Amino acid sequence: MYYCYFESPVGKLLLNGNGLLEGLHFPLGKTRIEPGKDWIYKEDLFLEAMDQLGAYFKGERTLFDLELNVQGTDFQKRVWKELVKIPYGETISYGQLAQRIGNPKASRAVGMANGKNPISIIVPCHRVIGKNGSLTGFGGGLETKRTLLDLEKRIKKIS
Repeated sequence: MYYCYFESPVGKLLLNGNGLLEGLHFPLGKTRIEPGKDWIYKEDLFLEAMDQLGAYFKGERTLFDLELNVQGTDFQKRVWKELVKIPYGETISYGQLAQRIGNPKASRAVGMANGKNPISIIVPCHRVIGKNGSLTGFGGGLETKRTLLDLEKRIKKIS
């Protein structure tokens, strides 16, 4: 497994993968991880991901175009594929996401799949909020989620 770090407005992000990006992890929150002892630091494998992340944080990119190697169940992958369709600067509820995947009673399962998203920001799980508009669960912490949503709304307003 290879990895590198990317300095961002929400802290030092950990990127990892074996040739393709497999994970993007926040420095804080319940999903925070450290590189494994056998992981190898290799920045050049992640240059395109870092370029696109840099453009995202500058407000110059609203969609990512990267080859990913996402590991998960078929259900999780369906949820993650739908996350990418949520427009930049917009939010939907877990219930709406469940409806979009054709399973309107699966809000809780959708929330669990959302929480297992290994490539946050690029697969924008931060755009899913509670039914009442509240910020709920986010692996990088609610403050990080708020920062990402505020960034997107601010840039979208300018555009």
